[in-house]
Amino acid sequence: MTKLLSDEEMIRVYLPSQPNHCFETLYNRYVNKVYRRCLSLTQDSVKAEDFTHDIFLKVFDKLSAFQERARFSTWLYSIAYNYCLDQLRLAKRINTITLGESSEYDLPETDETSLRDEAIQLVQQVVERLSSEETTLLRLKYEDGMSIDELASLYNIKASTIKMRLKRSRDRIYRLYQKQHRS
Repeated sequence: MTKLLSDEEMIRVYLPSQPNHCFETLYNRYVNKVYRRCLSLTQDSVKAEDFTHDIFLKVFDKLSAFQERARFSTWLYSIAYNYCLDQLRLAKRINTITLGESSEYDLPETDETSLRDEAIQLVQQVVERLSSEETTLLRLKYEDGMSIDELASLYNIKASTIKMRLKRSRDRIYRLYQKQHRS
């Protein structure tokens, strides 16, 4: 019976009377997708597992606050994405080194690898200069593949506003990249 219900119907029907059943069903539907999203952001399977666990605890705690302004999956993915970014930013501030990351073990790079890594660093520097709102919007659109309508629903604004924000963010990236590339 529960397999036939949409996520939103599942929450409406089972959350008030059977919250554990509701959460378990939603968890089973999305745990692999959230894990893959975390893994793509962290590139670390252990962190991805930990983040996935933490995200579902957070979602279970906030499930009663879900207001159906967007699909459940959109809401879940935005929580997952924001949680991962927050954790990665925090880790960057703490600036820890794990065993095996020492530069004494680094292999010599080829010119092609060096150029590619330099370009990636330049793009990362540019993206770091964007606001968190710009970064989140761009990642939801281009990494998570959300449609303009889904984004408009999530942010509770018009689709044309989403399009304009995306365009401005892309233009800003281009300008910052050109500026960084010249210096």
